[in-house]
Amino acid sequence: MQRVAQIIRLKPEAIEEYKRIHADVWPGVLAQIAESGIKNYSIFLREPENLLFAYFEYHGEDLAADMKRMADDPTTQDWWKITDPMQESLETTSDDQWWAPAEEVFHTE
Repeated sequence: MQRVAQIIRLKPEAIEEYKRIHADVWPGVLAQIAESGIKNYSIFLREPENLLFAYFEYHGEDLAADMKRMADDPTTQDWWKITDPMQESLETTSDDQWWAPAEEVFHTE
């Protein structure tokens, strides 16, 4: 199992809509998350900085391949057409990143 953490900025004008749609995520999106080996997925919002912090546990064999399969899923693409315009990548992300990865520096069970 691999723990993954990511950060992105949420546009201030999108906060309420982002919360609303995430209170009722589409079943097809949830199914694709599960099919991609992702469990224990959470997204947190830090205001007033408007930072989204996402955490999930990956239980598959090839994270890159499973993330590509998720990105190729038409339902997920439709979901991202709604959520992506609500977000802004951090200034320090590379051109091939949307969410910024975060390094795990401590964990305990």
